[in-house]
Amino acid sequence: MGKQRAFLRTTTTGAVSAALLAGTALGFAPAAAAGESGATTATGATTGGATTAAGATTGGATVAGVTGTTGGIRFVDILGDGGTVLKANVVTPADADGTRRYPVIVLPTSWSMPQIEYAAQARKLADAGYVVVSYNSRGFWQSGGNVEVAGPPDVADASKVIDWALAHTPADPERIGMAGVSYGAGISLLAAAHDPRVKAVVAMSGWADLIESIYSGRTQHLQAAAMLGGTGYLTGRPSPELQQTLKDFLASNLDKEEEMIAWGAKRSPAFQLDRINANGTAVMLGNAWGDTIFPPNQYASFYEKLTGPKRLELRPGDHATAEATGLLGLPNDTWTSAHRWFDHHLKGVDNGIDREQPVQLAPRTAGGYEGYPDWKSVGAAERKIALGGTKKVYANVDSGANGGIVMLSSILDQFLKLPPTASIPLLPRPFAAVWQSERYGSAQRVRGTAKLHTTVTSTDSSGTLVAYLYDVGPLGIGKLVSNAPYTFHGKTPGRPFAVDLELFSTAYDVPAGHRLALVVDTVDPLYIEHNPSGARLTFSSPASDPSYVSVPLREE
Repeated sequence: MGKQRAFLRTTTTGAVSAALLAGTALGFAPAAAAGESGATTATGATTGGATTAAGATTGGATVAGVTGTTGGIRFVDILGDGGTVLKANVVTPADADGTRRYPVIVLPTSWSMPQIEYAAQARKLADAGYVVVSYNSRGFWQSGGNVEVAGPPDVADASKVIDWALAHTPADPERIGMAGVSYGAGISLLAAAHDPRVKAVVAMSGWADLIESIYSGRTQHLQAAAMLGGTGYLTGRPSPELQQTLKDFLASNLDKEEEMIAWGAKRSPAFQLDRINANGTAVMLGNAWGDTIFPPNQYASFYEKLTGPKRLELRPGDHATAEATGLLGLPNDTWTSAHRWFDHHLKGVDNGIDREQPVQLAPRTAGGYEGYPDWKSVGAAERKIALGGTKKVYANVDSGANGGIVMLSSILDQFLKLPPTASIPLLPRPFAAVWQSERYGSAQRVRGTAKLHTTVTSTDSSGTLVAYLYDVGPLGIGKLVSNAPYTFHGKTPGRPFAVDLELFSTAYDVPAGHRLALVVDTVDPLYIEHNPSGARLTFSSPASDPSYVSVPLREE
């Protein structure tokens, strides 16, 4: 399948709106200047009742040189790696009087988000007895530096923020947690790998492997990269390295492929597993089935390889939409679990979260959660659909089967149960290969990762195909269950080669009386395709190596 790479990540439109609304509702400015009343400057100067770097007080007792500060938000400047100023805010428990310490939660902001993104949740955490420090990731808004995409400076920043919290707040050095949505999730996981002081992490809608996230199947995820790049330029200052990487990525510069893969690996927690496991960090991961920035496969794979306390939660939605209402301070399952995770692992609260099934899934088509002991138990049963015969398709034409629009389609599926659809009987067969199962006499509870195995012959050395799994009703209308792209280079024209492709993981119930259909075409607006003009792809099923799609099912 060749090497794969990835790029960066972002925050969802829903999360953006939620955070901005939260900030507006609570009356906070998007980026307060360090000199405002009650703020602590980077050098430790006091302005209106805050603490100095030396621990001098303006009323209240001190614990080991740390000033007691009452509840309420303080906007501060924190010196990050290399002296870069990071805009931050601090919320402490209302009863903090300098006589005791509290567990601390550090929250790096999401891609393109202002520093008040977590204001509502910071309030809730502080009310529950936590010191909370949220900071604007470097390169965005009024924080200094350039956008490094969770590079070494971002990881070092997280440790600097922890240092600052221990020096300037009643934070307990033995009870440190980190959390974040999207970009903040990735930084939190990487920080846990490099800073053993981090005892617990909650990573929501983040990435474990940038390469598998935005370059899966050796295919550029065009709409995702465009969204990330566009919002990054609008709200931040991309580093020269990022600008060149994005340029090479979107231009399909294969000469730079190895370089881009190395760039992505350096920023991927999956490549830091040994460090995280050695530190024993308690890791909770949350994601959405339809995340068009960071598909759930890479999170599930990462989860399976963690050896410390761990939890995986997957729900309907797109990138960060599962957490969005929580950013407004509204009831939210993901944030509720996050609070419980920290309460248990930082406070020692016996709330039962350690005795629950660690894998919690909410199917796209039904209410309620399902618990599993591990990821491999999710799709313990399987059903193979034979892909017999020989089918030829012409490239460069969108057949009408596609994965939808980044953010929009999965949000419609989340709230209205309206995934992308296609009329399977009307798909033009010259441009789409179609196979269908028999009608099922009972519901098929698809859980996990469907896998395609087939043999392809191309008229050219390069090409792209996209596979779609549909739930087909009696009228032939197919609802998208899952999809994934696959790109090849350097193949000998006319010579068959095997393709193994994992579709994006999902949880979807196919009703009794429906069929499953596999559709393969060559164009999808979500992805960059590499089909030369006039190219054709042939799909076959040799007797010695039959083609099939393996569908994972819940074991009843």
